[in-house]
Amino acid sequence: MPRVVLLGSPPGPDAASGRAATPAALTLPAIPGCPTVIGKLHGQLASLDPAPVTIARSGDAATYRGFPGRVAETSDLAGDLRALADAADAAGQATENLLILPANSLIHDELIYQITKSKRGALALIVKEPREEDENGDAIVPDVPIEEALPEIGDRRLEDLPVRVRAGKSRVISVGSAFHAVTRPNSVLLGPLHLHHKHTATLAEAARELAGMAHLFGPEDDLVQLLVLGLVRRGVSVGIRGRRDLFFRRLNSEEEAAQATADISAFDEDKARLNNAVKGADGFFTTFFVSTYSRFIARWAARRGLTPNQVTLISIALGVAAALCFATGARAGMIAGGVLIYFAFVFDCVDGQVARYARRFGVLGAWLDATFDRFKEYVVFAGLAAGAVVSGVGDVWTLALVALGIQSIRHLLDFSFGAANRRRPPSPLPSMPLSVSADTDLRAALEQRKIARSGGIRGLLKMWSKAGRNRAVHWLRKMIVFPIGERFAAIAIVSALFDARVTFLTLIIWGGIGATYSLTGRLMRSLA
Repeated sequence: MPRVVLLGSPPGPDAASGRAATPAALTLPAIPGCPTVIGKLHGQLASLDPAPVTIARSGDAATYRGFPGRVAETSDLAGDLRALADAADAAGQATENLLILPANSLIHDELIYQITKSKRGALALIVKEPREEDENGDAIVPDVPIEEALPEIGDRRLEDLPVRVRAGKSRVISVGSAFHAVTRPNSVLLGPLHLHHKHTATLAEAARELAGMAHLFGPEDDLVQLLVLGLVRRGVSVGIRGRRDLFFRRLNSEEEAAQATADISAFDEDKARLNNAVKGADGFFTTFFVSTYSRFIARWAARRGLTPNQVTLISIALGVAAALCFATGARAGMIAGGVLIYFAFVFDCVDGQVARYARRFGVLGAWLDATFDRFKEYVVFAGLAAGAVVSGVGDVWTLALVALGIQSIRHLLDFSFGAANRRRPPSPLPSMPLSVSADTDLRAALEQRKIARSGGIRGLLKMWSKAGRNRAVHWLRKMIVFPIGERFAAIAIVSALFDARVTFLTLIIWGGIGATYSLTGRLMRSLA
């Protein structure tokens, strides 16, 4: 679970002069119980950190003392940064991740969950400026290309925050302040920032250095934006995500609170949670022929108290029943086996979706899921081979063993490559001193890094990755590796239409192509 830090001093002239309403004073009358903004936030965060640290200015500190956790009282921005550095040090010493949130946040539970469960070492919630369009709806291309653009200290505002962030497709490129100039800023950091414990020491160092530069910053400079500035300038890759179909907003007045509670009611948080329960990187067959409806089975099961392990047992039972049907060798048995193995796979997807929807995870469940996926597959192989002998197709046990061997080797390669890849250190990003105002040198270093990584094997991998933006190529790449969804679909369809021999030949040929493709890609990635 992460350590939580709440920021009680929002940016802006009102906050600087003490005129902004504190989250403890703002109420949400449209929400049952009419909680205050900070009270609702504490309730949402209680399962993550029952005693969060709240950083607040002296004039506001008293309003936070009635809530759980500790209040770090400060007098200015430098004090805010030093208090945050202390909180980051404490999280690092406890090897716990860190979640930083403005105290005046109105946010969906599901968005907090998605941010804290991200695999990125650092993740920030952002919103990008809408692109400029002409009267025909086409994007307006700037006269000066970004390579020739000069860094600027932006004065545009978005959601009452200065636009001083340059964000790319997956991470923050550069961040500015009243002192730090950014080349073509296009985004703002909304507030939530999640940090893996391996980066907490870096954050603490950057925060203390920024505290020494506090006199260079303006009242509009946001604390989260300054923290991400420090991380990026130290070479930390800060990933980005938008709100998508969820809600987040900072509230500074009763009028904003009333409007926000009206706006949040238009969002279907349960639908977003259900959609998030489905893996985003599934194969073609799973995406279009299973997950379109399996999520609703998962919600039904979760609401009736079924655990992921119980759903896994249903999937295993269906897999064994399919194998028994295949073992009869009769045409009716082959068709019934095809139907049962399909639904065995459906419930194999449902168990994970129940776990993600109900947030019920466990080591036993993960082990059962991985182990019995293989068990179902191999027991079906045995059923098909036995049925072939019974029906007079012939002895296909050799083909069954070849198919089993190919899949076993693939699984071994998958797990070993994953373990080795996790130990591989990430490619470092360039760093830049905080004392330098313009980000020109940082962008130049990033461009040099891009050029250096665009040749040889890396260049080939990058080209293939770009090709995946084409929808047809994307799904072809998904299918060619012969994932479990495609394998179960092949068994179900081919066995129902033909016989065990054709089924095994399909598994061997397609499995061999998939194994060759995967092995080639992993060798290239290992050498890149």
